[in-house]
Amino acid sequence: MNGSRIVALGHYQPSKVLTNDDLAAMVETNDEWITSRVGIRTRHIAAPDETVADLATRAADKALAASGFDAVSVDLVVVATCTAKDRSPNTAAQVAARLGIPAPAAFDVNTVCSGFSYALATADHALRAGAARRALVIGAEKMSDTVDWTDRSTCVIFADGAGAAVLEATDTDAGTAPGVGPVVWGSDPTRGDAVRIDGWDPTISQQGQAVFRWATTQIAPIARQACERAGVRPDELAAFVPHQANLRIIDAIASRLGLSPDAVVARDVVESGNTSAASVPLALSKLVERGEIPSGAPVLLFGFGGGLAYAGQVIRCP
Repeated sequence: MNGSRIVALGHYQPSKVLTNDDLAAMVETNDEWITSRVGIRTRHIAAPDETVADLATRAADKALAASGFDAVSVDLVVVATCTAKDRSPNTAAQVAARLGIPAPAAFDVNTVCSGFSYALATADHALRAGAARRALVIGAEKMSDTVDWTDRSTCVIFADGAGAAVLEATDTDAGTAPGVGPVVWGSDPTRGDAVRIDGWDPTISQQGQAVFRWATTQIAPIARQACERAGVRPDELAAFVPHQANLRIIDAIASRLGLSPDAVVARDVVESGNTSAASVPLALSKLVERGEIPSGAPVLLFGFGGGLAYAGQVIRCP
């Protein structure tokens, strides 16, 4: 096998919805202030006893059910998260145990907002190398655990959720185009302090303007490299699913990519907020569920943020 493809997707969001008006009763803010700066109107917040593993398992269970595969056929589980509290067993092992996956390689990846694309690339590499045949890749975050609810610069942004993908190895020599294209990834560690979640009882902080300038000026050229490596022009993309950082960043990157006017741009941030490593698979799963992207169509995924790390690849829509 010398390729991999996404077979199915799934997502999960907690039932509690926090609106901008709800936040206005908690801190000095209002709907106009929030929407004009980040474009977010609602976000989902997990219950106090709901863990990252709970969110991840619910999304993974849906993806696995949609794939039609048995849990016993999965031999690799990778979870992208920066908010899991448990050091051992890791989140991937907890998800595997709950789903009845008997003996997988299981590990977590932490590159914050780019985590899902990192995890997807790592699973793709394992499948291509023959180290696994079928993989479950999940992005899951409980960002609400890291938020200072008195800080209006961050509490209006972050939220909780999970998205998952089931991958399988493919033989591209048999005429099947690679479902997961080559990854473009990297970081600017000298500016890693721009987004921080420090210590054992962490609170997230970020240099908002610095992150905004970096994302809106540096990401589009790198994202075009992912298209080049996949042999796809930006104007041939059916959809662009970036990290749901905020609406202004998404629109700025999309405008610089040279997309077709018909291309779908994921803007799930409006109703889901910024869910870090969960945002890309969550947004992608929703678009596929609603039938907004044709099966087999090329889609550019691109995560960026804390680290400052980035990663992206072109996939074929399941």
